[in-house]
Amino acid sequence: MSEISPRAEIDPRAKIGNNCKIFPFVYIEGDVEIGDGCIIFPFVSILNGTRMGNKNKIHQGAVIGALPQDFEFRGEKSECVIGNNNIIRENVVINRATHTGGQTVIGNDNVLMEGAHISHDTKVGNQCVFGYGTKIAGDCDIDDYVLFSSSVIANARTRVGRGAMIQAGCTFSKDIPPYIICTKRAEYGGVNTFVGRQHGADEKVLKHIANAYRLVYRGNTSLFDTVHQIKEQVPDSPEIKTLVSFMEQTKLGLVGK
Repeated sequence: MSEISPRAEIDPRAKIGNNCKIFPFVYIEGDVEIGDGCIIFPFVSILNGTRMGNKNKIHQGAVIGALPQDFEFRGEKSECVIGNNNIIRENVVINRATHTGGQTVIGNDNVLMEGAHISHDTKVGNQCVFGYGTKIAGDCDIDDYVLFSSSVIANARTRVGRGAMIQAGCTFSKDIPPYIICTKRAEYGGVNTFVGRQHGADEKVLKHIANAYRLVYRGNTSLFDTVHQIKEQVPDSPEIKTLVSFMEQTKLGLVGK
């Protein structure tokens, strides 16, 4: 059984899992599914289209499944999908997708600090941290283990590769490749060795990643030619495959390049 305050306003059509705790003044609309073991603190709004997994903590003032802030939105049914074990702090806003069948997706084990905003149709992986006041625009793609410091702004349709770290106050309009530190001026600031070591990359692999980015940021060739140089000159590994694949798929170009 879940512990639900009688002072919460919950549409009877909403599906609430077992062992949830829902505090007073929570507002939950009808087309909502919430998994087991979630804690919903006061003054949270969970709106139509939200599909939430297990053991999430949603703090005061958060709005989940908010209508997309997109001029193309015409009232279509869409979804905001939240995985498991996420911590969503005060005043966070997550929009659902713009068009029918679309999804905004937050994976598992993420932390969204106070005032973060994830816009329509953005996809977030697992174990990411979004610092205070970070704003992610629509249609962005955030891979696993990404660390955003405070007040970062990601413009629409940008991508952030696995294990990247973005420094406070950075605003970027191009893709941030995997495993790097992106400076406040949206420039390459070295390899994010901290996250690499945390997730099992040995020192040799970290050196190979650094060598790959020397080719990217210190060479005078196009990104297309640089990718071929990395394939020819840098020993292969899952990490190198990841960064090469990311570069081959970029449409906006890379920050600092």
